[in-house]
Amino acid sequence: MDGSHILALIVAHPDDDAYGLAGTVALHENDPGFRFILVHATDGAAGQIDPAYPPVNEALGSIRRREMDAAWMAHGRPPDRHEWLDYDDGAVGQVPFDELAERIGGILAQERPDVVATFGPDGLTGHPDHIAVGAATDAAFSRLRGGGPGLRRLVHGGVRRSTWERWNRGRIRRGLAPWDAGRMYDVHPVPDEEIGIEVDVSAVAHRVVAGLMEHRTQRHVVSPGVPPEAEEDARWARTVGAEPLVMAWPPREPGAPVLGDVFEGLD
Repeated sequence: MDGSHILALIVAHPDDDAYGLAGTVALHENDPGFRFILVHATDGAAGQIDPAYPPVNEALGSIRRREMDAAWMAHGRPPDRHEWLDYDDGAVGQVPFDELAERIGGILAQERPDVVATFGPDGLTGHPDHIAVGAATDAAFSRLRGGGPGLRRLVHGGVRRSTWERWNRGRIRRGLAPWDAGRMYDVHPVPDEEIGIEVDVSAVAHRVVAGLMEHRTQRHVVSPGVPPEAEEDARWARTVGAEPLVMAWPPREPGAPVLGDVFEGLD
């Protein structure tokens, strides 16, 4: 590996960044030259608030921005660069596609990250903001790759169908409605064989959980039905102990071995 460990994560809302790559960031935090870039399209101002959260007298977006900062402080490795694109929550899909791709592309052109991570075509949950951000990031990556250093790998967050089915059984046991693979806002799985990278982050999973738990207004989303007792946090540490990713670029050969790290093979 050449030591140029630059990772960019492009997401829609605060808390989208709290899992999926947070463990990878922790594992690489001390690598020579490691740099972590984070981009949010919106501050989530139109979201719902956990019914257990105290009454608020300010805009939800302002609270969620602070929660994002607190989450990465709790995690222990805040981004080296963080950008808010400041689009309206729920309306990112209405932004002209070229505008969104150019804004994301401008950041990628400045940073030239080795690995770019975003949402896949279904946005992981079918959320229109997620879908728009993922598609625009894919387009920006495609336009820029090959024109200079970096931009060597594009990955999409994903959940194995076998894992999704196991989680769904757990939801049913806890009295929660099972996820529907085609319903908006529910987690959508990908076929197991589409996962091209799976990072074992069990050694730093407690740090991922520490970040997740700072998104207090969204606790009903990030950990539905889970009380905040320590034993439940331990269960969440097991849940976030692996970070599976789909290899969007370069295309993965069918049957190729699953890589163990986002930078693996980028010598």
